[in-house]
Amino acid sequence: MESKDLFLMVEAISNEKNITKECVFEALEEALAAATKKNNNIDAHVEIDRKTGEFSTFRQWMVIEDGENFVDDDGTAFDSELHIHAKDANGVAVEDFVREAIETEAFGRIAAQIVKQVIIQKVREAEREVIVEDYTQRMGEVVMVTVKRIDRGNAHVDMGGVDGMIPKFDLIPNESIRKNDRLRAYIKEVKSSPRGAQIFLSRTAPEMMIELFEMEVPEISEGVIEIMGVSRDPGLRAKLAVKAKDKRLDPIGSCIGMRGSRVQAVSNELNGERVDVILWDEDPAQYVINAMAPAEVSSIVVDEDKNSMDIAVEEDQLALAIGRGGQNIKLASRLTNWKLNVMSVSESDNKQTEENQKISEKLAEQLGVDSEVAGVLIDEGFASIDDIADADAASLEAVEEFDATMVEELQERASDAQLVQALGDAESSEVLTSVEGVDEDLAQALIEAEIATVDDLAELSIDELLDIQRLDKEVASAIIMTARENEGWFK
Repeated sequence: MESKDLFLMVEAISNEKNITKECVFEALEEALAAATKKNNNIDAHVEIDRKTGEFSTFRQWMVIEDGENFVDDDGTAFDSELHIHAKDANGVAVEDFVREAIETEAFGRIAAQIVKQVIIQKVREAEREVIVEDYTQRMGEVVMVTVKRIDRGNAHVDMGGVDGMIPKFDLIPNESIRKNDRLRAYIKEVKSSPRGAQIFLSRTAPEMMIELFEMEVPEISEGVIEIMGVSRDPGLRAKLAVKAKDKRLDPIGSCIGMRGSRVQAVSNELNGERVDVILWDEDPAQYVINAMAPAEVSSIVVDEDKNSMDIAVEEDQLALAIGRGGQNIKLASRLTNWKLNVMSVSESDNKQTEENQKISEKLAEQLGVDSEVAGVLIDEGFASIDDIADADAASLEAVEEFDATMVEELQERASDAQLVQALGDAESSEVLTSVEGVDEDLAQALIEAEIATVDDLAELSIDELLDIQRLDKEVASAIIMTARENEGWFK
């Protein structure tokens, strides 16, 4: 082949397959080397001069360490036609090659076929790498695709000359999709496989809703409004939290649009999924109140240790707050990353009364006083022995029922109770940390939850332990099983 024809062929393949000329040259070199090896049963190396188009062919031997028991990666034992020991390699490094120039031969029909097959394979590999690199950079984009076929619930789509797939669990439930339908999807993952580039898309990813709102709301794409979070029940309902960097701007109104045009455009793209746009707030309690919309919250109690909130609503708001199948509370919980417990106002009052009663009984027991005195202390804001022992005496004497002598006695008793509790906690901590997987932090959290023995720990369910401290579910399960084994449950 003349050099001019060679360069024309290389350029044509490069343009057609959208790969570099260097990739085509490398593919051609490898193909010619494979054909030479097939013809002569030798290891060959071919180089093509990128300027002149001239071919140079070399016979090569791989340099191996001195010794006898050599087997290469292909399982081939030492062969003098393919390998050479380091002592005979004139200083060439081990695993490098000794090369000797040979005449470039003309190939017959079979060798030409080998060349063709290798070139096709190498070009396909280079083409796949280009696609993978291109779409890896585009991960996170929403693109328009055309459905080619539905197979076992998975939608195989055309992305403009490149194939992709929307797995069935990434399709919106109950959405009717047919061949040749055009729809938008979110590029979720890109993989390289022997069969080619595999591009996986999604229509259920929360990020897709964020991208759609950026497309529909100029204020978001310009950075004036920021999306702080999203939670979805795909195809049914979603909650989107937004905030404006400029206080003069209404972020909710901007996202909804004139007569709901913007939010409706997003909803139509997602098979009619209804979107609640809510205002983000840096105060977690207010954020949760906003996220519970359209239900109105009467009161809220925050437990930061358990990362949970008890939400009280009026009786007529209870069904709205929970939502059909728990949908509203589930979406609000996902959006805010808080565990939310919804109850009526009367249930909340009863729960608070029970908790106050428990606190009062515990305080009375620790101080050796009656429930009436404990109740007064709690009403005045002294709900624990720490509050009493560390309080300024004057603040306690300000309570109408107490005098200086009584205050002195209460603080002494509180200090004694602190010492007893510290000793008990230290003993309990030692016992609990003897269980594999329980560290000092978890032991302290268990003690605060009144889990003081291995038997108490063994009695817990996985969910109860996760409520006490955030753990991996498998770790929590292993800790409980170890505690039960230590307590002889399985004997």
